[in-house]
Amino acid sequence: MFLSEVVPCVASVPVFVTVGYPNARRDHHFAKLEGQQQRAKLSKLTAFDRTECRRRIQFANSGERVITNLVASLRQNPELAIFLTLALGFLLGRVRFGTFKLGNVVGTLLAGVLVGQLSIEVPPLVKIVFFDLFLFATGYKVGPQFFRGLKKNAVPQVLLTVVLCVTSLVATVAAAKLLGYDCGTAAGLMAGAFTESTVIGTAGDTIARLNLPDTEKQKLLNNIPVAYAVSYLVGTGFVVWFLSSLAPRLLGFDLKAENQKLEAQMSAKPTEQSGRRSGYREWDTRAYRLADVLASRRIADVEKSFSPERVFVERIHRDSKFVEATPDIVLRASDVVAVVARRRVLLSEGFAIGVEVEDRELLDFPVTTADVVVTNRAVADQTLPTLAEQYGRGVALQKLVRGAEEIPFTWETTVQRGDLLRIVGATQHVERVGKILGYIERPSSETDVVFVGLGIFVGGLIGLLSVRVGGLPLSLTASGGSLIMGLVFGWLRSVRPTFGRIPEPALWVFDTVGLAVFIGVVGLSAGPSFVTGLRVTGPSLLLMGFLVAVIPHIVALLFGRYVLNMNLLLLLGACAGAGTVTAALRAIQDEAGSKLPALGYTVPYAVGNILLTAWGPVIVMLAR
Repeated sequence: MFLSEVVPCVASVPVFVTVGYPNARRDHHFAKLEGQQQRAKLSKLTAFDRTECRRRIQFANSGERVITNLVASLRQNPELAIFLTLALGFLLGRVRFGTFKLGNVVGTLLAGVLVGQLSIEVPPLVKIVFFDLFLFATGYKVGPQFFRGLKKNAVPQVLLTVVLCVTSLVATVAAAKLLGYDCGTAAGLMAGAFTESTVIGTAGDTIARLNLPDTEKQKLLNNIPVAYAVSYLVGTGFVVWFLSSLAPRLLGFDLKAENQKLEAQMSAKPTEQSGRRSGYREWDTRAYRLADVLASRRIADVEKSFSPERVFVERIHRDSKFVEATPDIVLRASDVVAVVARRRVLLSEGFAIGVEVEDRELLDFPVTTADVVVTNRAVADQTLPTLAEQYGRGVALQKLVRGAEEIPFTWETTVQRGDLLRIVGATQHVERVGKILGYIERPSSETDVVFVGLGIFVGGLIGLLSVRVGGLPLSLTASGGSLIMGLVFGWLRSVRPTFGRIPEPALWVFDTVGLAVFIGVVGLSAGPSFVTGLRVTGPSLLLMGFLVAVIPHIVALLFGRYVLNMNLLLLLGACAGAGTVTAALRAIQDEAGSKLPALGYTVPYAVGNILLTAWGPVIVMLAR
């Protein structure tokens, strides 16, 4: 009885109190409630039922007040809207559609658009500050590889990158002219098709400097995120599949077979094992009672007898004393020695150094793992075997990182300035080798803020310099200057690592959070007009995003294959780098079952970041 009669009452009233009517209209509806029909319903209710109905009406009104107060708080305190956008954006970024993931950037943009429907105004300075931090961090990461790309041995990769980036500019401008896109839409189209969010900032800065009415400039700025969101989802998703699956078929080769051929070619000689990780411990230390045949021989001669395998005598237990081994020490028949070598060497039948024994005290010596940045010109451009023979006694290489990407290392791998080598061995050997190669990165959570602040300041001043082209003031902008100075400071850090340290966690904040805040504020600003813009240009952007993303990669593949004669596996890695599509590199590596494609990725990624960022102002000028 209660439910059947209260529900009509409650169902009829909240309609009037939850849709945000002004008080006068809400009072009018309450007056209608007292009409004859509603009065008849209420007369059937008990006193308790009427009280319950009024309580529910009050609850609906309080819900409306909460929402109103929340919206007012977000408008009066836009920093809260930014953090809400970040939280929602990173949550949306985890959403997957099969193997495709939205990612933090697109997730934050969509979250910003959603929250932006509340008409929240954020001071433009906020996004500029975070964008400059992001650009400086980007330059800092790729600086060493960018300047290495200027050397002769990287010319093919640089040429491939230039071809792809120029083709992307031509394709974008052609699409804009063909379909009548404004310069804001054209900039967003390129930014999304190549996941190059920096274009949003550099193009936006240029648009803000145009001699146009403020309303027109704001319209152009709001069109950028619309085109970016559509072209990112379509273009990038297809490029990942295209480079990892379709391109190998079009060029007529199998990724796994090509990978095996390249591995065999690069490992023709005895090799430093590939950088793949597994549960297997490659290097080990064991204790042996020295064989009589090796007595009276120097340690250096014993170690050399196992060449080309790397075997080290690390410590000696002699006459109840422990002796640190050096190459000139002469071994005795009663010695127990600690031997360091690869497990496969220690377990091989031909390893006749003596009888294995248990000697815990002998094997209880400090072992250190350290990251060493190569800065010494004397060791740069030398192969790993050469360095191992000259300086590497007592240490093993675990990982080689170049341009923020771990790359596989083989017998023929050359070491370059700015490379990070993770080495392991007895503490004294690691310290010695670290000083020879360059600089040991000591664990630290401190960021050199003086270095960062001066870099962005000087870069900004350089970026403000401008020239007029066709009546348009063309410049790097302060943000573009931050990118350039990030390149220079990143390179300086690689050759003089005693200053300018930015720990990996801090670099992640500058890079990821800096970009996310910038994109989030762009979404908040564009929110009210986003849906309208999407309705107008959305359908055509689906097709144009696909074409602008794919055509440059097809041209680059053909150029690299038939003009530069690049290795097919490295060619795919280079295309992923030139287009700054890191997700495509991961997909190529998964399909190949190897990290070898990263060898072609680092230089094109560095050069591609710079060229695509520079296209922002150029697109604005050409698409006007």
